[in-house]
Amino acid sequence: METRFIEDLITYDGSQLSPHWIYRNFSILGDAVVSFTGECRVELSHMVDLVDVKSGQWIYSPLMLHFIVEKFDTDLERAVLRQRMLITIIKEWLEERLTSRVIRRGDDLFVGEGKLSVSIATVSLASTLIHVGLNIDTEGTPVKTVGLKDLGIIDARQMAQDVMSRFREEMMGIYLARCKVRGVGL
Repeated sequence: METRFIEDLITYDGSQLSPHWIYRNFSILGDAVVSFTGECRVELSHMVDLVDVKSGQWIYSPLMLHFIVEKFDTDLERAVLRQRMLITIIKEWLEERLTSRVIRRGDDLFVGEGKLSVSIATVSLASTLIHVGLNIDTEGTPVKTVGLKDLGIIDARQMAQDVMSRFREEMMGIYLARCKVRGVGL
């Protein structure tokens, strides 16, 4: 699984959750995780969370640290498990550096009453896709939020590289765990 931090500011609008978006934009073919910073503005027409669509909850943040994962399988349940694993890796990374308690509720992270993240996993005809966005700045968000700046996390690039590296290591570890065991009852 290849990882890359993209230096350009990119507005996340939901269209990035499409097969081969990483390849089309960054020439990374195959399983990959990319991260970048930029605004988050997801209108209802691009949202894949049907509960949020039905309730009319759109997503906005003036600046987020984004992660896009593409894995070339089409098992949505595995994608949701990978999404939860990525969220847990982010939570652990933050807890190593903060005195504040980070709470995971499903696929979201909270510090106090402030929501730190947005996240979704979905499936396409070719792959599964995950987006995780972490607020950096929070001005104008439609719900009570907290940002990385509020928590004293200044170097989003370093955080992204650390998190992507840990995620890649977990994925490799899962693969090797599958390879090293002998089936029983065979």
